[in-house]
Amino acid sequence: MSRVDAVKSALRAAFAAADMRETPYRHWFLDGLLPDDIVSELQAVPLPAQEVDVSGTREANNSTRQYFDTPNQARFPAFADVAGAFQAPDMIATLNDMFGASLDGNYLRIEYAQDTDGFWLHPHTDIGVKVFTMLLYLSGAPGHDDLGTDIYLDRDTHAARTAFRPNHAMVFIPSDRTWHGFEPRPIPGVRQSIIINYVTPEWRARDQLAFPESLVKAA
Repeated sequence: MSRVDAVKSALRAAFAAADMRETPYRHWFLDGLLPDDIVSELQAVPLPAQEVDVSGTREANNSTRQYFDTPNQARFPAFADVAGAFQAPDMIATLNDMFGASLDGNYLRIEYAQDTDGFWLHPHTDIGVKVFTMLLYLSGAPGHDDLGTDIYLDRDTHAARTAFRPNHAMVFIPSDRTWHGFEPRPIPGVRQSIIINYVTPEWRARDQLAFPESLVKAA
């Protein structure tokens, strides 16, 4: 079995055991999405953690953000394997069926996030050019269990906080209700995660895309 196929197999097993919640909006919690060797490689990728000059949005630190883009896929096999799995037509069909998504005709964008102390995010919904969001957590250092995503009823009302552990994820289909963020709190070390989005053709930063010349299409 190729490593791309191993990733797809792990994803399908995780989807089969997904925990769906309806409050405050429909979202899913999943475990074991990636094979252990892929997780270990992603945790060890030698990319510098970004220095937080301004926070509240990820865009405030655009110059130091990292993606599963063409150059990084060439450098890191795990990036290429994960991107290949999420681009595959059979996986697009699975995601459409599992999450009620409509991914055909969009682009894959995966960010390799390394958040350090001082990072936080305003509540936001991802609605607009993002049509699918998966927040997949990687790091498991001491003190990281409280570094999950904050979920909100609305912009001003905190509702819950996700668990944060390696290979655990939250998925949602962006809407005007999918408020989420990251409340200011200490971050020991580096909070590692990957953020998997499918974005519409209106996405301007083509260099961030995993396959900028190829729209996704279900098999």
